[in-house]
Amino acid sequence: MQRRQFNTLSLCLTSGALGLAPFQAYALTLADLSNTQASQGLKAALEKGAVAAVKSLGQTDGFLGNDKVRIPLPGYLQDAAKLLRGLGQGAKLDELITAMNRAAEAAVPLARDMLVGAVKGMNVQDAKNILAGGETSVTQFFADKTKLPLGQKFLPVVTQATAKVDLAAKYNQIAGKAAGMGLVKGDQANIEQYVTVKALEGLYFMIGEEEKKIRQDPVGSGSALLKKVFGALKS
Repeated sequence: MQRRQFNTLSLCLTSGALGLAPFQAYALTLADLSNTQASQGLKAALEKGAVAAVKSLGQTDGFLGNDKVRIPLPGYLQDAAKLLRGLGQGAKLDELITAMNRAAEAAVPLARDMLVGAVKGMNVQDAKNILAGGETSVTQFFADKTKLPLGQKFLPVVTQATAKVDLAAKYNQIAGKAAGMGLVKGDQANIEQYVTVKALEGLYFMIGEEEKKIRQDPVGSGSALLKKVFGALKS
């Protein structure tokens, strides 16, 4: 019974989990693929997407130059930004925005090994969750496995980078008091914590974006295994 269930899961993984065409339309082609190949194909896709996301973000302008993940000023400071710029504080605001994004770019490379480890340790239940979870299932998989430990890894790097900006310390003083009065959300009460959270959100988002590319063009991904397992579905 368990083998039969995994057979079904494996076939679904190669047809449904990555948003490809329905399994029924490719039953004859998929019949030539083994359970091992199906499982390895999914893992290869996830690992390739994770590594590509880290490489994309962990470089100069990986965050700052990407509109989809660029880290903005915390809401509390963003609300006051127009007034501050009118008072001649624009350069300091821009310095803080740059520092926050550079901090994220410096921290993200630390995630590579942990993300790859999460993929290699993926079990059948993880695969089922990805299958049943829809478009956000890949992001959720990595977040569940790595969010807490990665946050702990990122924070010291982010702290070191933002400590060089005077406005960061001033923000922490003001936002800390505002948080005590319930005016600022918890993750925005501290600039380092805010950047760490945003860096993780950007990382998981880009992993999802990379996974979509592989899903849409497995042959162009450059992996022999992905071409064999997922390329068959495009024939």
